[in-house]
Amino acid sequence: MAEPPETGGAAPVASGQARAAARDGAVEPVAPDALGPRVADTVAAGGRFVMLVGLDERGVGGEGLAVEAIAAGPDGRLARLRADLPLAQPTYRSITPLVPAAHWDEREARDLLGIVPAGHPDPRRLVLHERWPRGYHPLRKDTPANARPPEADRHFVPFEVHGEGVYQLPVGPIHAGIIEPGHFRFSAIGERVLHLDARLGFVHRGLEKLAEGRPLAAAAPLVERACGVCAVAHAMAYAQAVEELTGTTVPPRARWARVLLGELERLYNHVGDLGNICAGIGFHSGTSRLGLLKERLLRANDTLTGHRYLVGMVVPGGLTTDLDEGALAALLTTLDAVGLELAAAVRALVRSEGVMSRLHGTGVVTRETAEALGALGVAARASGLDRDLRRDRPYAAYDEFAVSVAGAAAGDVAARVHVRAQEAHESLRLLREALARLPGGAIAAPLAAEPRVGESSVAGVEGPRGASWVWLRAGADGTVDRLHLRSASFANWPVVAAAVPGNLVPDFPLINKSFELCYACTDR
Repeated sequence: MAEPPETGGAAPVASGQARAAARDGAVEPVAPDALGPRVADTVAAGGRFVMLVGLDERGVGGEGLAVEAIAAGPDGRLARLRADLPLAQPTYRSITPLVPAAHWDEREARDLLGIVPAGHPDPRRLVLHERWPRGYHPLRKDTPANARPPEADRHFVPFEVHGEGVYQLPVGPIHAGIIEPGHFRFSAIGERVLHLDARLGFVHRGLEKLAEGRPLAAAAPLVERACGVCAVAHAMAYAQAVEELTGTTVPPRARWARVLLGELERLYNHVGDLGNICAGIGFHSGTSRLGLLKERLLRANDTLTGHRYLVGMVVPGGLTTDLDEGALAALLTTLDAVGLELAAAVRALVRSEGVMSRLHGTGVVTRETAEALGALGVAARASGLDRDLRRDRPYAAYDEFAVSVAGAAAGDVAARVHVRAQEAHESLRLLREALARLPGGAIAAPLAAEPRVGESSVAGVEGPRGASWVWLRAGADGTVDRLHLRSASFANWPVVAAAVPGNLVPDFPLINKSFELCYACTDR
């Protein structure tokens, strides 16, 4: 592969993520009731809500709990606002009435840590289901990871619409296919949906609790395996958080290879998701054609890395294994063939009047709704929000690429198909460029230093479904004190629920597939 331009023998250049982190503000202590107004001000100025993290300070010498709200300004710079809360009464004024995108974050922190967002519009549980007893909060430091509390005798109360002619249609949590469990309750009149109540958490594995006390490197596989089809995005976000904490500079070849792996993950996901959308309307020729392309890409992944889903490649400091030159040359041939066939498959899709009549006007998410709920990735860009971390807050070697961000305005299934298809072709272009310019050299560097107890970092990666963020705090002896993964799917599930009302019940599979979110990395 061709070498990149010479840098005059200068020291290795820090990644875009490291430079972005250097611009971020320090953690700012604020009063509990000031969190919401401060985040709302950032969002109103053109920024966006990133995440909310609940904390138990007793692991780093504190006495109570805390909550940290993170928002990105218009320039991508992160504002980190933290409120300390007494252990006896860990309550703050809810952010959600001012910033609806914080809705699920606050409910999750209440379940797992007992941090109460006063005034939250939905006091129901999110992660812990009704059989968990009251007062049990598994992420608190005094709760053992292997604790199994007694089951409580309580029942789930769904949100339902009532009125003349309204009926309830429960679907799941067990479904007819091989998808993971999720319960969807439709309130409908005839076939017209009035409200969708989505309930997940059935495959909650407690990954964040399991990470506590592990060495920083040893916790990486937990994050990577939060979701099978977002393995590179999540592993990269975690690796970058560790690298920021330890001041580690990743070698150029590893930075460029991370771009390659990230785009391979995006490409096979987008191709497969387009095929799944075809399956949602019974367009079987499209399903078969695109499914075959996805399989070809997965086999190319296996040839290149030894794993169809690219697991086990990205680690703190770089990569585990170098990329074979012969496999890289074969990959280029595969990409050329896939690009031609993908273009033909998309043409057949958009030229079918029957197909497009089902996509146009279905599952509309307006720009205002996408903005309010914090939509990410394809879901955001199809509704007119021009956001992409690869360009806005570059990491790995993305600062050396000119990433073209696809967009649309209609916010319907057709718009999400358009954006996904355009992004797939952009991934093909970026992959060819990365292959042509991939430098030689080392593939990993040892972690440069051990972080101080209580130091924390935040890192984000633009995965196939949008931006996934990792919040990481160091404990004693280079271990994890607190790890939080906010996946793009977690952020986008409330957007799916907002896209369904007004549509027909049989439209739901199509709408759901146009987002194609993960259950596992939402539940973790």
